[in-house]
Amino acid sequence: MNIKFEYLYRDAGNNKNWGEIIFTNKKNRNINVIDQAIRKILIEKEFFSVNNLNIPDLHFTEHDIDLDHDWHEYHSVSETTNEPTDKLNRDIADFIKSLNHY
Repeated sequence: MNIKFEYLYRDAGNNKNWGEIIFTNKKNRNINVIDQAIRKILIEKEFFSVNNLNIPDLHFTEHDIDLDHDWHEYHSVSETTNEPTDKLNRDIADFIKSLNHY
């Protein structure tokens, strides 16, 4: 099964933009282990910056200096039979490693 990574951008006004990326899971890692590995890396177990991660930035097109910030929120991972959508064709383990470097 492939892994769907769901995340969002939420501004200070609680407006949300949702996104998802599907990664391969060549070693069939357990979904709970994947979730724990991701949360362990993130700021307060949920926040990250998309800079240098090669995933879509979900900020709104109009920038509001009073509402906008850099962080995106991790929502969840789930198993899927859908084809990978990651433009770099990464395995979920490689993506988790990239989270360590932002």
